[in-house]
Amino acid sequence: MAKGYWVSAYRTIADPEKLAAYNKLAGPAVEAAGGRLLARGGRVLAHDAGIAERTVLIEFDSFEQAVAAHASAAYQEALAALADGVERDFRIIEGLD
Repeated sequence: MAKGYWVSAYRTIADPEKLAAYNKLAGPAVEAAGGRLLARGGRVLAHDAGIAERTVLIEFDSFEQAVAAHASAAYQEALAALADGVERDFRIIEGLD
Protein backbone atom coordinates (compact mmCIF):
# COMPACT_ATOMS: atom_id res chain seq x y z
CA MET A 1 0.00 0.00 0.00
CA ALA A 2 1.32 3.43 -0.96
CA LYS A 3 2.12 5.86 1.82
CA GLY A 4 0.41 9.20 2.20
CA TYR A 5 2.12 12.53 2.83
CA TRP A 6 1.16 15.97 4.02
CA VAL A 7 3.21 18.66 2.32
CA SER A 8 2.88 22.22 3.62
CA ALA A 9 4.74 25.15 2.10
CA TYR A 10 4.13 28.33 4.04
CA ARG A 11 3.99 31.46 1.90
CA THR A 12 3.69 33.92 4.79
CA ILE A 13 3.47 33.76 8.56
CA ALA A 14 1.31 36.71 9.61
CA ASP A 15 0.81 35.70 13.25
CA PRO A 16 3.56 33.62 14.91
CA GLU A 17 1.41 33.24 18.05
CA LYS A 18 -1.36 31.53 16.08
CA LEU A 19 1.25 29.28 14.47
CA ALA A 20 2.59 28.37 17.92
CA ALA A 21 -0.94 27.56 19.16
CA TYR A 22 -1.49 25.42 16.05
CA ASN A 23 1.80 23.58 16.60
CA LYS A 24 0.85 22.69 20.19
CA LEU A 25 -2.37 21.06 18.97
CA ALA A 26 -1.30 19.74 15.57
CA GLY A 27 1.71 17.72 16.76
CA PRO A 28 -0.28 15.48 19.12
CA ALA A 29 -3.15 15.23 16.60
CA VAL A 30 -0.79 14.07 13.85
CA GLU A 31 0.94 11.57 16.14
CA ALA A 32 -2.38 10.16 17.35
CA ALA A 33 -3.40 9.65 13.71
CA GLY A 34 -0.19 7.75 12.95
CA GLY A 35 1.72 10.55 11.25
CA ARG A 36 5.49 10.87 11.40
CA LEU A 37 7.19 14.25 11.06
CA LEU A 38 9.97 13.99 8.45
CA ALA A 39 10.88 17.66 7.98
CA ARG A 40 9.85 20.96 9.55
CA GLY A 41 11.31 24.43 9.25
CA GLY A 42 14.83 23.38 8.22
CA ARG A 43 16.81 24.80 5.36
CA VAL A 44 14.87 25.35 2.14
CA LEU A 45 16.24 26.09 -1.31
CA ALA A 46 13.37 27.20 -3.52
CA HIS A 47 13.39 27.03 -7.31
CA ASP A 48 11.02 28.24 -10.02
CA ALA A 49 7.95 29.80 -8.34
CA GLY A 50 8.80 28.37 -4.92
CA ILE A 51 9.09 30.49 -1.81
CA ALA A 52 11.87 29.69 0.68
CA GLU A 53 9.69 29.82 3.77
CA ARG A 54 8.79 27.17 6.34
CA THR A 55 8.14 23.74 4.79
CA VAL A 56 6.69 20.68 6.55
CA LEU A 57 6.61 17.03 5.42
CA ILE A 58 4.63 14.38 7.34
CA GLU A 59 4.38 10.69 6.41
CA PHE A 60 1.44 8.33 7.01
CA ASP A 61 1.18 4.60 6.33
CA SER A 62 -1.42 5.22 3.61
CA PHE A 63 -3.07 8.00 1.63
CA GLU A 64 -6.38 7.17 3.32
CA GLN A 65 -4.78 7.54 6.76
CA ALA A 66 -3.42 10.95 5.75
CA VAL A 67 -6.86 12.09 4.59
CA ALA A 68 -8.51 10.79 7.77
CA ALA A 69 -5.93 12.56 9.94
CA HIS A 70 -6.75 15.88 8.28
CA ALA A 71 -10.47 15.31 8.86
CA SER A 72 -10.02 14.30 12.52
CA ALA A 73 -11.57 16.43 15.25
CA ALA A 74 -8.18 16.94 16.90
CA TYR A 75 -6.58 18.31 13.73
CA GLN A 76 -9.62 20.45 12.93
CA GLU A 77 -9.18 22.03 16.38
CA ALA A 78 -5.56 22.82 15.46
CA LEU A 79 -6.69 24.41 12.19
CA ALA A 80 -9.18 26.57 14.09
CA ALA A 81 -6.33 27.83 16.29
CA LEU A 82 -4.25 28.62 13.20
CA ALA A 83 -7.13 30.48 11.49
CA ASP A 84 -5.68 33.28 9.37
CA GLY A 85 -2.26 33.22 11.04
CA VAL A 86 -0.52 31.89 7.93
CA GLU A 87 -0.92 31.54 4.19
CA ARG A 88 0.22 28.13 3.05
CA ASP A 89 -0.04 25.60 0.28
CA PHE A 90 -1.20 22.35 1.96
CA ARG A 91 -1.46 19.12 0.00
CA ILE A 92 -2.11 15.49 0.76
CA ILE A 93 -0.29 13.32 -1.76
CA GLU A 94 0.01 9.60 -2.40
CA GLY A 95 3.48 8.04 -2.43
CA LEU A 96 4.74 5.71 -5.11
CA ASP A 97 4.89 2.65 -2.87
